[in-house]
Amino acid sequence: MSFVADLRVVLRGRDFRRLFGTRLVSQFSDGIFQFAVAGFAFFSPENQTTAIEVAAGLAVLLLPYSLLGPFVGVFIDRWPRRQILVVAPFVRGMLLLVAAGLVAADAPDPAFYAAALGVLGVNRFFLAALGASLPHVVPPERLMAANAVTPTSGTVITFVGAGVGFLLREIFGGDDTGVALLLVTSGVVFTMSTLVARTMDRQLLGPWSDPERPQARDALHNVVAGLSDGARHLVHRRMAAATMGAMAAHRFLYGMCTATGIILYRYYFSHGDPEAALRGISVVVAVSGVGYFLAVIVTPYATERFGIGLWVQIALVAAGVLAAVLILPFQEWGPPAAGFVLGVAGQSVKICADTTVQRDVEDIYRGRAFSIYDMLFNGMYVLAAALSALILPADGKSYAAVMIIGVGYAAAALVYRMVITPSSRAEVV
Repeated sequence: MSFVADLRVVLRGRDFRRLFGTRLVSQFSDGIFQFAVAGFAFFSPENQTTAIEVAAGLAVLLLPYSLLGPFVGVFIDRWPRRQILVVAPFVRGMLLLVAAGLVAADAPDPAFYAAALGVLGVNRFFLAALGASLPHVVPPERLMAANAVTPTSGTVITFVGAGVGFLLREIFGGDDTGVALLLVTSGVVFTMSTLVARTMDRQLLGPWSDPERPQARDALHNVVAGLSDGARHLVHRRMAAATMGAMAAHRFLYGMCTATGIILYRYYFSHGDPEAALRGISVVVAVSGVGYFLAVIVTPYATERFGIGLWVQIALVAAGVLAAVLILPFQEWGPPAAGFVLGVAGQSVKICADTTVQRDVEDIYRGRAFSIYDMLFNGMYVLAAALSALILPADGKSYAAVMIIGVGYAAAALVYRMVITPSSRAEVV
């Protein structure tokens, strides 16, 4: 298992362990927070959730990452990163207390969402600072291994945090008071990441002084121009662009699956019982997490055997066929099984996209390419939820939506094959 081997190698570094610990504590808190927001937005006994509200809730959770992502680097490269890791948790903790107070006081939903957006905006800076700090705590020869294990570990611990959030909700209750207590718990846990970050030297994580660095205003302007340059560069890197497009297609179709599953569990399967619906969707999330982790183990061997190009096609076709077959009976066992399949397939495509961008894009364009990647990853998901709001019926049972998902994955595989075919076969493998 390359994941275990890579983890064992990078954990030998003391400073890496401290930065890694900061990430794990913060993303564990993220899992609790995301579960609390999802429970409030989609499964609150006081709310009659509609597909439009699902789209709005998903937008709150993901838009800060899409909109702020390309611009945070301007400030991450100017502010002491270790101080960001120390101060940001306190800011986020205060915002979480505000959000908890708004929920407990039964304030209007837009006020809560505004506070939640603030929390996620701060978190975007925090995660960006973690990523930018990584080269300062591992030697160059171990950077690839560190990049392989940190995002995967963060994703897994987020799923664990969501599971703990589910257990705490059983204790606190599903009413507004219970949601408020979950938010407070998330804030307390996130603040603990400060204690880990403080063990690192103040100057350890950079950035180093650069007298030729442009002013922030000029740098922000350059971000927009840089994204355009990055997009033009990607056009000439067929394999990287195609695999990134496959990832974007998956995220769009996965977003439709998510919105459909939430409404199905909220009304069709549970007959309007929000607690039963939440338990059902929690099973889907847990099984999807298993699929994500399995993809991390399987994909290196699969790409060595089939090549990246063919493995992406297999993953997309399998996702479309199996998701449609499993969901179309509209039985409660279907979405968890489909969630597992989509977890394996989707994470496989993402790993391949990460690899091709890192491998094929020139270093001076790589940061901008990943900014575009980040915007597509979250933006397509939110766009899919918005489309689902227009086509889903009140109970979520939509043969049309499932067929769009199944055909969409097959079409994405076909387009991907057409794009990469003119290139040399050596590039595909």
